[in-house]
Amino acid sequence: MKDQIQSVISEVLADLGVEPVDFVVEHPGELAHGDYASNVALVAAKQVGKAPRDLAAQLLVALEGKLPEVEKVEVAGPGFLNFYLRRDFFREKITTILEEGEQWGRNDTWKEKLVMIEYTSPNLFKPLHIGNLVGNIVGESLSRLFELAGANVKRFNYPSDIGMSVAKAVWGMQKTGGDPSDIQALGEAYRTGNAAFEEGGAEKDEIVAINKALYAGSDETLNTLREQGIATSKRRLQELLDVLDTSFDHELPESLVSGPGQALVEEHTGAVFEQSDGAVVYKGEKIGLHTRVFLNSEGLPTYEAKDIGHFKLKHEAEPSWDASVIVTGIEQAEYFKVIFAAIKEVFPDLSERQLEHVATGFLTLTTGKMSSRKGNVLTGESLLEEMQEAARERASETRTDNLDELAEQVAVAALKYQILKHNVGSNIVFDKEKALSFEGDSGPYLQYTHARIISVLEKAAQAGVDASTQLAPPQPYEIEKLLYRFPEVIEEALNERAPHNVTGFLTELAGAFNTFYAQEKIADATDKFAPYKAAVAGAVQQTLQNGLWALGIKAPDKM
Repeated sequence: MKDQIQSVISEVLADLGVEPVDFVVEHPGELAHGDYASNVALVAAKQVGKAPRDLAAQLLVALEGKLPEVEKVEVAGPGFLNFYLRRDFFREKITTILEEGEQWGRNDTWKEKLVMIEYTSPNLFKPLHIGNLVGNIVGESLSRLFELAGANVKRFNYPSDIGMSVAKAVWGMQKTGGDPSDIQALGEAYRTGNAAFEEGGAEKDEIVAINKALYAGSDETLNTLREQGIATSKRRLQELLDVLDTSFDHELPESLVSGPGQALVEEHTGAVFEQSDGAVVYKGEKIGLHTRVFLNSEGLPTYEAKDIGHFKLKHEAEPSWDASVIVTGIEQAEYFKVIFAAIKEVFPDLSERQLEHVATGFLTLTTGKMSSRKGNVLTGESLLEEMQEAARERASETRTDNLDELAEQVAVAALKYQILKHNVGSNIVFDKEKALSFEGDSGPYLQYTHARIISVLEKAAQAGVDASTQLAPPQPYEIEKLLYRFPEVIEEALNERAPHNVTGFLTELAGAFNTFYAQEKIADATDKFAPYKAAVAGAVQQTLQNGLWALGIKAPDKM
């Protein structure tokens, strides 16, 4: 509808001999001011030498009959045009929502395109870092928004299974004698090794030597400890991913990319990369960036070289990709500018394809450190566990048949919503109490509203009220004026890489439904409009379900 209004306004301007101008069509801040509003008269008035209100009045006449879905257009304020959609438009949208079901809200802006999206990418041998958890939540939501836009999405995970953090843990296992099949023992081994490394001295030298031996694969005992620890870490990671409802199409661990990365850097030294003080670097200053080392003075690949190798393996896994998106912390924003620049020179045939880094912010707590059985360090794993325990307490009085499942779903909803409601890239202050609230601005509130609608519709059916859009009241309910916007919200959320658009819309929609339900009786067979009210409720339920799916949140039927 927005596109239609924009297109017709542009045609009218051309008919009036007005040069194209940059105007907007958007939803007014208040529903009483119409369904759409445009500032076209204000931005074009100077060009045509008229007062904005006079030009708006002229445009109003010229628009007559050109927008069949619009019931009326009014001039407002200093020269805005307010558009009011006809009543049947909203009734037909309710019908559309009920007919489309899970397809409601989809678009085809990325149809037949393949998107590689990489996120989570944890360090193995360590508890899941809070940054990796945030990346997982943002990455999964973006993946689903791409899918709602018709894209073929391939999810990639890039776990670190070799390197200094692994060497610290292997050294720690030798010192503690911990069982490498026990995830708690692995965590303790890593803490022991990390503390020793930071103290320096002979123990640090031992860890450095272990790191070199693991890269070379030259010590069978060390290799075995590493392999056992990797298996344990991946098993635990999979448990967490199952809770977060994430699955990957490809896993390319760090140990696979060093060789290809080093070979590519060596092959392109002199053309893309250059020697500098015994190392091999990429001089980013030539394109306004900064220099980064790709092979160190010992000739070993750095993270930068590994990312070149990683890109090569990703391309080989999905050669027909159109866009490659990487979700990591905002501290890596400048890093990836250099990496992408180097990639485009190493792979000139692929340089026109889209490379994108989505930066996530830092998460902190409103109450300082969160208690955890694993110590006082906030990790993604401890935060998720803490939320599950708290959700179980909140959900103890429930209609569901499976308390454990509901507690898990509520915990994940609370966590994901609180992260996704922020602008991607902004810092997140996490408030556990607000996150778990069943009122207002929270994931559980949306879940509760969804379950409440299902209960209401069950009662309506028992009273003999079946949803129907055949007979609608003369004026649309206010909630109908929100519902039809959902596809716009989904499309804009992807275009702007802004899942918070979805959280904001769903929260407004849930609030509007609860107001609607407080004012209207649905399970009343004597009310001739009850079937239509039930249809509206069903449309809200479907929209909440689809919107929650876009956020990676389950929509329980009972709570």
